[in-house]
Amino acid sequence: MSVTWDADEPPHGQRPGLLGWLRVLVRGSAILLTITLGLAILIPLRLIERPVHGMFRPWTPHITRVVCRLSLIWMGIGYERRGTPMTGQGAIVANHSSWLDIFALNAGDRVYFVSKSEVAGWPGIGFLARVTGTLFIARDRKEARIHTQLFETRLLAGQRLLFFPEGTSTDGLRVLPFKSTLFQAFLAEDLRDVLSVQPVSVTYHAPTGGDARAYGWWGDMEFGPHLLHTLALPRQGRVVVVYHDPIRVSDIGDRKALAAAAEAAVRGGHELV
Repeated sequence: MSVTWDADEPPHGQRPGLLGWLRVLVRGSAILLTITLGLAILIPLRLIERPVHGMFRPWTPHITRVVCRLSLIWMGIGYERRGTPMTGQGAIVANHSSWLDIFALNAGDRVYFVSKSEVAGWPGIGFLARVTGTLFIARDRKEARIHTQLFETRLLAGQRLLFFPEGTSTDGLRVLPFKSTLFQAFLAEDLRDVLSVQPVSVTYHAPTGGDARAYGWWGDMEFGPHLLHTLALPRQGRVVVVYHDPIRVSDIGDRKALAAAAEAAVRGGHELV
């Protein structure tokens, strides 16, 4: 069962005025056109890439990065990357504030998201997730062994998986305790001696004078209204993505210690930015 974080009452967004709807139209059209053109290139290229390279994707993730970076530009959201994405085999863990994380994290590195299985059936979003190589898993402890096998196959194929150990999104002002369940997959015999986990902090800064939680997406907030609110903002803020030093799995004793080390790094980076 999915757990949804909820606390303070979310900001009550007003319906966009005339200028707000104009911003929604202009920004939304630019993003939609960018995504459409990206898919027009990515899908045929993947048809060539797959039989040649199998699960390893040396070409198509670059298209996803460009599309996501351009989408942030069309939204007007400033983007800053600090630190260096790791090279070699490994996984990334980050805090989770909003659907905007997909754009911010894809813009910074070639990654493959790990998502709950329900997302695969979402209209539009599910299709985009499948095309870009998202790994869907059921949030059930009974399937831990299956998850480990899926992780191992993907990671050994050279994919850099990214998941959110908090298990839910927040208002963007905090980092929740990391759940350690999925970290167990990194301790598999074929992975622990070759794998590293890179913690990443994602911090949103609201527009000047705006609610500090402007970009957070949590509780029972619906995607559509939150998207419209974001696109309609007269002034936008920025997002800072900080890549911390990778943690070698072989240096950590167990999944709980690995999760705690990653959480400490993410929390520290989130508080300092």
